[in-house]
Amino acid sequence: MKPISTRQLHRIVVEAAQAADIAKRVGPHTLRHSFATHLLEDGVDIRVIQVLLGHAKLANTALYAKVATRTARTVTSPLDKLGLFKVG
Repeated sequence: MKPISTRQLHRIVVEAAQAADIAKRVGPHTLRHSFATHLLEDGVDIRVIQVLLGHAKLANTALYAKVATRTARTVTSPLDKLGLFKVG
């Protein structure tokens, strides 16, 4: 069995997006972004994501692993942990 071509992969992704009523333009690159972002949101270490994506440099992985607003909102500031500032 031969591996699928890049063109075939792109066509499969586009057809899947159409079947899911996704209006945005998508491709395999979109899947990589989504894959990395969801793993990051689920608490997977970015170095593990780096290995899964096959990147030699962590900086390349950081481009794919965009932190979602939901994740950013859950971060507690180290200053808040000190209890020096009272809110309210």
